[in-house]
Amino acid sequence: MKPIVIDIHAHYAPNLLFQRFDARAAKFPGVRLLREGNSLRMQFPGGEPTRPLNSKVSDLSDRRGWMDRAGVDHQLLGLWTDIEGYELEPQEGAAWSRFINECMWEELREETRFTPLASVPLQDGKLAAEVLAEALKLGFAGAMIGTLPDGVHGGRLDDPALDPFWEMASKLGAGIFLHPMYMCNDARLSDFELVNTIGRVAETSIAVSRLLFSGHLLKFSGMKLVIAHGGAALPYALGRLMRNYEYLPKLADPKKGFDALFFDSCVFDPETLEFLAKKASPELIMLGSDMPFNIGDPAPRKAVEGAYLRDAHRRAILGETAQKVFRIRPDCWCPS
Repeated sequence: MKPIVIDIHAHYAPNLLFQRFDARAAKFPGVRLLREGNSLRMQFPGGEPTRPLNSKVSDLSDRRGWMDRAGVDHQLLGLWTDIEGYELEPQEGAAWSRFINECMWEELREETRFTPLASVPLQDGKLAAEVLAEALKLGFAGAMIGTLPDGVHGGRLDDPALDPFWEMASKLGAGIFLHPMYMCNDARLSDFELVNTIGRVAETSIAVSRLLFSGHLLKFSGMKLVIAHGGAALPYALGRLMRNYEYLPKLADPKKGFDALFFDSCVFDPETLEFLAKKASPELIMLGSDMPFNIGDPAPRKAVEGAYLRDAHRRAILGETAQKVFRIRPDCWCPS
C-alpha cells in the first residue's frame, strides 16, 4: 500500500469531450453543446441548459497546483454530474457514457496523479452493468453515479430495473461513489446558494434511505458504496430511521445497511467528522474535497488533522482506505 494522500471526491470534464463532440454528435442526437462566446453549456432532453462549465473543472494544471498546496498526492476524478445525460434513451445514453469514458481515459492515461471514475448509463440497469464492467477492465478506479437515474425525470436507485447494475458492481467488488444531483426545482432553494448547501444534502439522504430500507446494501454486499458529503443527514438521522424500522418490520434493517456504507470526509468541520467516525467507523471514511467548485473544501486535510482521531485512523482516512475501496492506478505518483 502506497503512503499517499488520496482525494476521492473531485469532479472533472475532459477537454476532449468538447473538442470531439461535433465529430461524434450523430451518435447522441439528444445532446446539445451550446457555445456562448467562451462559455460552454450542455442540454439534455426535457431539461434546461446546464450551468456554464466552470473552466477549472477541465484545467489539470490549476488542479495540480491546488493539490500541491492542499497536500493531496492523488485524486479520483468523477464527471461533472450535470452532464451525465441520464435523460437520454438507453442506447443513446450508453453511447454517451462510453464517449465520456473514452475521453476521460485518453486524457488522463499518462497523468499519474489522477485515476478516473467511470460514467455509466444509469437509466438502464443492464447497459450500466456492461459499461461498468468495460471501464473497470480498462483501468478505471470505479464509477461515480448520481442519485436520480432518470435525471430531470427523477427515478429511484432501488428500482428493480437497476438490479443488473448493482449485481455487477457487487460481483466485481466495485467502488461506487454516489453523488447528489438534486433537480426538484423547489423555489425555496433558489437563492442563498441553498441548492448546494442544503438541497444536495436532502437529495442524498432521500436516495440512500431508500437503499437502506430496500435492503440493497445487504443484498449486493460485494460492492462498496461511498456516500458524498459525509453521508449527508444520514448519520444524524439514523435513530429516526431505526424508529421507522421498529414499527414497519417488513423493511430492511437500516443500521445493518448503514454499517456497510463508506463516506467521504467533506464536512468541513473536525467535530462533525468526529461524530461521523463515532456513528460509522474511521475505517469507512476517505478524504474528499468536492473540488474545484466553490462549495468544495479548499483545505480538505484540515478537518481530518483537526479531529480527535488515532494516528492509524487518520492514515486510513487520508489514503489507506481509498486503496482498498477503489482501484487506484498501480503507477500512481508518490511524493519523493
